[in-house]
Amino acid sequence: MDAHRRSTRHPRAATAAAPASSPRTRAQRLGDAGESAALAFLVARGLRPLARNVRFKAGELDLVMLDGEVLVFVEVRHRGRADFGAALDSIDARKARRIALAATLYRQRHSQHGRRACRFDVVAFDGAGARSAADAPTAAQWVRGAFTLDDL
Repeated sequence: MDAHRRSTRHPRAATAAAPASSPRTRAQRLGDAGESAALAFLVARGLRPLARNVRFKAGELDLVMLDGEVLVFVEVRHRGRADFGAALDSIDARKARRIALAATLYRQRHSQHGRRACRFDVVAFDGAGARSAADAPTAAQWVRGAFTLDDL
């Protein structure tokens, strides 16, 4: 009886089954694979990762890294088909502004990086016919300083 009282006294102690997460779309899986490939690519070139997939209402930062003392915000782009244009061409002024605003919010939240010089890079993957994350291309095009705050 005492055990029964304890269990009814603390109904929150019972664990409920976690709701099944929604399945990732093909585009999300390719995006994840592209971000993982970009991260490995940049780490191999000496950059140090700080954060991945930082989300704000204003926008998202795919990768946040350090290149020496420079804070680098990396946008990862993937295009599986050339008829939609090159991956690098998919970053327009509106997208760049959203990235810059998210970067500003990141710097405000992480004041230890607030005074660092920053840079906006793009790592782009153009792959013909990638059908799954396993098919994501491994050849990256890295554009350092793809845009600046002055460009916006």
